[in-house]
Amino acid sequence: MSWPAGGGAVICGRGLLSKADIRIALDAMGGDHAPEEIVRGALQAREEGVGVVLVGREADISPYLPANLDGLGLVLASEVIGSHEPPVEALRLKPHSSIRVGLELVKRGEAHGFVSAGSTGAVAAAAVLVLGNIPGVERPALGLPYATPSGPAIILDVGANADCRPQFLLQFAHLGARYMERVWGIASPRIALLSSGEEEEKGNRLVRESHNLLKKSGLNFIGNLEGKDLLRGLAEVVVSDGFTGNVLIKATEGFGEAIHHELRHALRSRFYLRPLALLLRPALKEVVRKMDYNEYGGAHLLGVQGNVFVAHGRSKALAIKNALLMARRVADQGVLEALTEEKWLSLR
Repeated sequence: MSWPAGGGAVICGRGLLSKADIRIALDAMGGDHAPEEIVRGALQAREEGVGVVLVGREADISPYLPANLDGLGLVLASEVIGSHEPPVEALRLKPHSSIRVGLELVKRGEAHGFVSAGSTGAVAAAAVLVLGNIPGVERPALGLPYATPSGPAIILDVGANADCRPQFLLQFAHLGARYMERVWGIASPRIALLSSGEEEEKGNRLVRESHNLLKKSGLNFIGNLEGKDLLRGLAEVVVSDGFTGNVLIKATEGFGEAIHHELRHALRSRFYLRPLALLLRPALKEVVRKMDYNEYGGAHLLGVQGNVFVAHGRSKALAIKNALLMARRVADQGVLEALTEEKWLSLR
């Protein structure tokens, strides 16, 4: 079973991957642990019914492929964009990169989504170049799902736009609201604006002007949210410029890792605390899970004409599997179709 592919041949398993299946293109060459962990994640996702099309160099990928290729595809891409290469220049110099070839599959309708743990900048730039923005959307935003005591939430932007205008944040709020409605079934999700204080007058000029727009937006805007309240579940959608959002989520990630390490060290280094460690282990794992990028898989690039996900550069198999599962869920729930129905020109 095969389908057309620009940029390289396709090798597919027999019988289980058809035109009707939801299939996700996966950059097998992106990330610190590519391609071994990326392929392992693809195989785990396949076991849960996701059709996966691996994109990359056959010689690098083949050693990690099983004999049974049912539910898998391989599209060859001869070039790889490194994490430290300037994104726009790299895309120009490497037209056959695994990132671009994977996105071309989405553009032609041969894949229903794309996942990469490669360069965030390159994926975002290539998505805009290959797929284009949804008409009326000024800037796509990276939305990162996370868990709270009251349920799932999303924060955006977390890295696609370092410099923003108030109109961008207004559109981010609408993007996040539609996402939470379609993916998680939350009617009228609560929208909050990340700021240095809860009061309306707090924050820099961008935050204050964005606050004014959001108040008039017709969304369920509940006001400002401080960073310390991010994980309390006070809002389903948290809006920020990409610079601030990126700093916050990386600080949260580092805090979770540090707490996990320090608690494990303290409990193991004192023998009289070992019984307590056994009792606390389930609770500790749950706390760490809520801050663990492996659990949510990746950030969704909302606002482009395709389902595009950027996984953490350090992703191993679990994170890749979860990113693929989320990509399938988003495609199945018709998130892209819902976003294209929005009247974005009126939100500028």
